[in-house]
Amino acid sequence: MVTFLHTDEGTDESAWAGGGLAVLPELPLGPQELAAMKFLVLAAHPDDETLGAGGLLARLQTVGAEVDVLLFTAGEASHPGSTTVSREVLAAIRLAEFEAALECLGLKDRWRYHGLPDSGLAEHAGDITRCIAEAAAGLAGPAGRLAIVAPYRADGHGDHDALGAAAAAVAADSGYALLEYPIWYWHWAVPEHPDWQSWVRLPLEPGEQSVKARTLQEHTSQTRPLSPHPGDEVLLDESFLRHFSRPFETFAWTAPQEFPAGQQDATATGKAPRTSKEAQRIFDHVHSREADPWHYTTSWYERRKRALTVAALPEEHYASGLEIGCSIGTLTADLAARCTNLLAVDASGAALERAVERLAPFPGVAARQLTLPGEWPDGSYDLVVMSEVGYYFAAYELDVLLERIRESVVPGGTLLLCHWRHPISGWELDGERVHALARDRLAWPAAGVYRERDFLLETLTAPKASVPAH
Repeated sequence: MVTFLHTDEGTDESAWAGGGLAVLPELPLGPQELAAMKFLVLAAHPDDETLGAGGLLARLQTVGAEVDVLLFTAGEASHPGSTTVSREVLAAIRLAEFEAALECLGLKDRWRYHGLPDSGLAEHAGDITRCIAEAAAGLAGPAGRLAIVAPYRADGHGDHDALGAAAAAVAADSGYALLEYPIWYWHWAVPEHPDWQSWVRLPLEPGEQSVKARTLQEHTSQTRPLSPHPGDEVLLDESFLRHFSRPFETFAWTAPQEFPAGQQDATATGKAPRTSKEAQRIFDHVHSREADPWHYTTSWYERRKRALTVAALPEEHYASGLEIGCSIGTLTADLAARCTNLLAVDASGAALERAVERLAPFPGVAARQLTLPGEWPDGSYDLVVMSEVGYYFAAYELDVLLERIRESVVPGGTLLLCHWRHPISGWELDGERVHALARDRLAWPAAGVYRERDFLLETLTAPKASVPAH
């Protein structure tokens, strides 16, 4: 359990500025995706919402996303040593500040106050969880496209931790996206602390930074002394506030767990998640209508991603490669120059027909229609490539597939993974989870990792054969 005082010197913002935060991957939600979602924002105290997510809230206002805010305490315990302002008066002051801040963010009348005791949220965990679940279900509606924005569950402040834990539980149970914003973490943690290194950042436009700064000024009781008397000192001093004047905000991001329409949870409804067999039917239909449904041959994004994929291969040449999910063979053609022999497989017969035509000039390349993981090809490979296909397996299928890869890749061989980082509607997995499952299941060392807002590219190396002891 982290213990600290707000009067502690804390970690200076200069340490964080040089610690790598600015190169964290971006939150994989563009304006259209944000506009299509609904957001339930949770604050333990007035000012939490502005410090941790004021820039995000300004962005959501700009794109027209629907946002509701729940405030759980009035923050009346912020100045326990005050002899000039009672808790009741301070509660009224802070609620008025919160109302003004929400109006500044374009969220007038979009918030509710639950009146729980400041510094006592852990004692009301059950009530808080029910409250969040009911509010989320009411806001999300039957479509379920919702993100919960909440304090980081290991922020170190008891109220933040309790509210964050409740939010995480509701998000996990219902498949909602989760954005956790740290506040006191920046004060007590140091750049060597591991938590932040898996987070994402939201770059802020100058206008969004300005809105956040103006909104923070509404929380006068926290950013200025209550009075010159002892016990009324400023709570959030300039050194602390520098953590929140960055040109970006940082979140622990959990992507939504996407389910087929009408299915909230596979185990609760008795329905299984979509599988590779269903993917085969879907992609056969898609490819029968269009020769290049994802614009592989014309899109600069696709062409650039393929170039980065091939450039990320750690070896200059491979003897035997396997590409899982080759579609119409555009990446296969690029991989052909790096492999003596290359087998490209796909479940869609319609896609394979086009792949065979494209790959005819490459004598070392073969294409086969296989539905993995059940129809696994024989042979050993020093390269396996899985690009934009891992999330079309159910989790149990991906587990089997990874075991097949482990058995087939020769010692020192390469597994390359490349996947879209945005939510994958209608499927059990997303790109981040595919990569996490691969890392956990195989436990192979990483040769390289590259992230953009849109995709994640990673290479893993199979362990080399051990040398017998003499």
